[in-house]
Amino acid sequence: MNSQAPPAHQQGAECDSNYSGTCVPIASDVDCASGSGNGPEYVAGPVYVVGNDIYELDRDGDGVACEN
Repeated sequence: MNSQAPPAHQQGAECDSNYSGTCVPIASDVDCASGSGNGPEYVAGPVYVVGNDIYELDRDGDGVACEN
């Protein structure tokens, strides 16, 4: 299994640079769409943590968030 993050081709000014693979919006809180979080923003994964996991999306600490 390759745990390296894909290129951040989907990143933009409105996306948090701590994550790649999918645009994680810059917001007061972001939760995985498949989880039980209360938002206000949601992201569907997988999302790769390439910096600080400021939204605590990667619960198991393996570098990949919102895997389910």
